[in-house]
Amino acid sequence: MKFEFHNPTHLIFGAGTLSKLGEVVRRHGQKALIVTGGGSVKRNGTFDRAVSSLKAAGMAFAECDGVEPNPRITTVRRGARIAQKEGCDVIIALGGGSTMDASKVMAAAFYYDGDPWDMIYHGQPDPHIPTRALPIITVPTLAATGSEMNMGAVISNAETKEKSFVQTECLYPAVALVDPEITVSVPKDQTAYGVCDLITHVTEGYFNGVDGTPLQDRFAEGVILTAMEWGPKAVADGNDLEARTQVQWASIVALNGWVNAGTNGGFPVHMIEHTLSAYHDIAHAAGLAVVNPSWMRFAAAYRPEKFVQFAGRIFGLKAKGPEDLDGALQGIDRFEGFLKSIGCPTRLSELNINDALITRYAQDTLRIIHDKEGNLPGRPPMTGEDIVGVLRAAL
Repeated sequence: MKFEFHNPTHLIFGAGTLSKLGEVVRRHGQKALIVTGGGSVKRNGTFDRAVSSLKAAGMAFAECDGVEPNPRITTVRRGARIAQKEGCDVIIALGGGSTMDASKVMAAAFYYDGDPWDMIYHGQPDPHIPTRALPIITVPTLAATGSEMNMGAVISNAETKEKSFVQTECLYPAVALVDPEITVSVPKDQTAYGVCDLITHVTEGYFNGVDGTPLQDRFAEGVILTAMEWGPKAVADGNDLEARTQVQWASIVALNGWVNAGTNGGFPVHMIEHTLSAYHDIAHAAGLAVVNPSWMRFAAAYRPEKFVQFAGRIFGLKAKGPEDLDGALQGIDRFEGFLKSIGCPTRLSELNINDALITRYAQDTLRIIHDKEGNLPGRPPMTGEDIVGVLRAAL
C-alpha cells in the first residue's frame, strides 16, 4: 500500500458555528458570492442568519440562487458571470452537495476564458484541468455528499444528457463551516438519501479497493455502522441534533480522503448512477440506493470474501467460510433491507425508470469513463453487458 494524503480544508464543526461565517469569510476576501439552491435556506431562515453574520463583519456580497439538485453547467456559467460582473473574490456555497459542487466549478470558471464544461471529464481527449480558483467557503445544509471537504465536483449537461466530474487540487474549499443545527429542517426523504449517499462513498472504496488495507476497512466499517445507528434516528426525528451531528460528521469523514486513502478504488456505482440521473434527473442518492445493492450482488460472485467480511462485521452474520457466497448475499439483502427501512427506493421501477434505454445507459457510462480495455473500472471491471445485467436486476 502506497499513497499520499493531503487535505488543506480548514474544518470548523459544531452546532452554532454559522454565526462565525462573517469573520471566516473576511479572512479570504472582501466581497462574497453566496450560492444557494432551490430556496429552502431562505424559507427556514438560514440565509438571513448567514447574511447577518456577513453584515456584522462588514462583508459585501452578491447572490446566485437556483442551483438544481443535479447542478447544470448552465447554472455554473451564470454563477461565474455574476462573480465576475460583481467583482467577487470569494464564494460561499450555502446548500447541499449540488450547491457546493456548482460553487467549486464557478470558482474555477471565474479565471477561465473558455467554456466551464471543458473542465468536466466526459470522454473528451483533452479536458481542461483548472489550476486556479476563487477561495470557497462551504456551508453544508445537508449531510450526504461530503463535498464540503474534498476537491471533487459533479456537474450535469441537460443538452447532452451527460453527468460527470472534475477533481483537482484548486477545488479544495478553503474552509468548511459545518453547523449540524441548520440540517434539522431537512425532510425525511432527503435525510435518508444522505445516509445512503455517505455509505455508498465508503462501500465504493471498501469493495473496489486494493487488498491489504485492514485499517482502512475498519475505518470504513466504523463510518457505515455509525450511519446505520444514527441515520434512522435523524430520519425519525429531524430535530434530534445529536443524530444530525453524528450523521454530518460521518458524511464528512466518508469522502474527505481519509477513509479511502491508499485503497485506490474505483467508483462504478457512482458512474452508473450519474448516467441514470443525467437522463432522468432523479435524486442522486435515490439512484445509488437502487444501483448499489444490485452491483454488490454482481461483484460478490467475483470476490465473495470481502462481502462475507461485510456481512459479518456490519450485520453479525456467520458464514460457512471466507468464500461463502450465500452468506455474502445474505449481508447484501440485509443492507438493502436497511435502505428500505429508512425510506430509500431499491428498484428502478420506483424511480419510473424502465428497460427501454438500458443499453444506452451502459454505452454512455463507458464512453465517459473506461480503462484501457474499454471496461468500467472496479472490482471486477465491468463490460457493457455487465452494466446492463446490473440494471436489469434492479428493475
